[in-house]
Amino acid sequence: MADSRTRHWHPTAAYLYVLHLDGPALAWEYLRRHPDYRQDWLRRAQRPDAAQHWGLRLLEDPALDARDAHPIWFPDAQGVHLYPDADPMPDAAPFTLWRIPGDKYLIHDGVRLVLRVRWPGGRLRLALAPGLADGMAYVYAVRAGADLLAHAQALTLEVNKLALASDTIPIAVVRPRPTLSALQELHTLQALDATLAGASLRDIAEGLLGPKTVARDWHADGALRARMRRLVRRGDTLMRGGYRRLAQLPAPV
Repeated sequence: MADSRTRHWHPTAAYLYVLHLDGPALAWEYLRRHPDYRQDWLRRAQRPDAAQHWGLRLLEDPALDARDAHPIWFPDAQGVHLYPDADPMPDAAPFTLWRIPGDKYLIHDGVRLVLRVRWPGGRLRLALAPGLADGMAYVYAVRAGADLLAHAQALTLEVNKLALASDTIPIAVVRPRPTLSALQELHTLQALDATLAGASLRDIAEGLLGPKTVARDWHADGALRARMRRLVRRGDTLMRGGYRRLAQLPAPV
């Protein structure tokens, strides 16, 4: 791989974090690579309304990967909504920001405060309703609609994660072997970066599998070439709007 344009994308340990991202975080990884999105970020002072075109409430810096970025999707199909409890029980648990475990980030998306919480092995988004203050009794909210059961199940999952994290924050987490779908996302992002850098299909194959494998198995109409073509096509599709499915966003009108 002698072409200097393609060296920087060569697969390294820098991609391994992708194996443990959820849908919205993967969606951000594809969106932030879109050349037009990157241009909108640079022109954000002239285009303050551009975020909603991309399914965001606010434009986020595309230089930040999913470990450091805090994109707020619009509409946000996930996350937990917290409201003041208008009729609290005597033993109601109070909302206490500093007792929530993990690293915390507060962001105002123009409508509400969103609290992002991260701890080893997990993350959570909490949308804080206006009027909720420290020490108040609170309730969890779920969106109404045709998918009420799915929203309720998602809410239960998120609250359970928070409860488990409250018990103990591990210093290290033993993760299971990556799934085939996670490996596919890793390879797709690698192929997308290579394509954006100007690499050929053969360059991509050498980066993913090594020169020896490519020298042995590369043929003009072979399976390896077809596999690389599918990865490139998939990455481009996800970057150019397919990421909305990962973030559970409705299709643009």
